[in-house]
Amino acid sequence: MDGYAAKRERMVADQIAARGIRDPRVLDAMRRVPREEFVRRLSRPNAYADHPLPIGSGQTISQPYIVALTVEAARVDEHSHVLDVGTGSGYAAAVLAEIVADVVSIERHAELADGAREVLARLGYSNVTVVTGDGTLGWPDAAPYDAIVVAAAAPRVPDPWLEQLKEGGRVVMPVGTPGFGQKLQRFTLGPERLPRVDDLGGVTFVPLIGTHGLGAPLFEEGDD
Repeated sequence: MDGYAAKRERMVADQIAARGIRDPRVLDAMRRVPREEFVRRLSRPNAYADHPLPIGSGQTISQPYIVALTVEAARVDEHSHVLDVGTGSGYAAAVLAEIVADVVSIERHAELADGAREVLARLGYSNVTVVTGDGTLGWPDAAPYDAIVVAAAAPRVPDPWLEQLKEGGRVVMPVGTPGFGQKLQRFTLGPERLPRVDDLGGVTFVPLIGTHGLGAPLFEEGDD
């Protein structure tokens, strides 16, 4: 066992399972992914702490519980094809890769994308493709997706994501604007491609930047 294995076990028991995450696939993935590889070297002693950590370019690696909650809410399995918006350090993509068939992860900061690509390749996550681009446009070349998970907040779901989902597919994302409160929500694409909305609790994320990012009109929950 590596020197961080005990910390991973405590993280899963105290921060994740104790807060209600029940999917065994998610719990096992959180136990397997070496989070310390996805943070700055000076931050490694705090890699399993119960809070976000800075990773550069004004971005953070999300709190472990929020990663677990997002992945569980996406309702993915070994057959799922997933788009991960906001690669950051690559940690969430690695957690997903432990569960799903394959992941396309998109990051607008080239330096973060390059770093994540290197770490994921070194750790053997061959089922993750990291691309650099505007995440609000999705990645149509690999669509349709079973799920889209998002690590930045916007006032509404960008239309390209809904267009790139399979029927029954899920978008899990923080909805809201800085300073006005944010909620993690799941949008499930139903008949006639209308999304059903589930609230998953309050969160705090950096804003989603891009063509369909911050500044778009509010998504109306009544549209479901």
